[in-house]
Amino acid sequence: MWSFLLSVLLVVVADQLSKLWIRSNLLVGQSLFEVGFFQIIRLPPNTGAAFGLFQDQSFALTIVAIVGIAAILLYALLIYRRFPFLNNLLGRSALGLILGGTIGNLIDRLRFGGVTDFISIGIWPAFNIADSAIVVGVILFAYSLLPLAKAEKR
Repeated sequence: MWSFLLSVLLVVVADQLSKLWIRSNLLVGQSLFEVGFFQIIRLPPNTGAAFGLFQDQSFALTIVAIVGIAAILLYALLIYRRFPFLNNLLGRSALGLILGGTIGNLIDRLRFGGVTDFISIGIWPAFNIADSAIVVGVILFAYSLLPLAKAEKR
């Protein structure tokens, strides 16, 4: 359980501190630095989801985030014993990353009406630490399920 809680805490703190620094020190459109196709830039709040989908749908995305947070907490605190194949360090850490990223972006939606994105890499849509944590968490979670998939084949 500690790996889960520590992952959540570290992601939320790193995400919120980085966004606070960006909002406090850069104007919208101002860049901190640019190296090739990598740039740290303050962008207007993102009222949509990943890849610019669902623009101006912050209320609906807030509801989805709250439901997702509730589902992860329900699993992590009550149901995990029924699925022992997910009850390992990798699976718990992955869920912690996903939950921490979801909470980090939800805080922004509730406080500012949109998410603060500031990392820009070429043609890829801008993102933040919370987004990165969610993506890494989903990849690690899928990886933690591989032994289960191999066992099903036998």
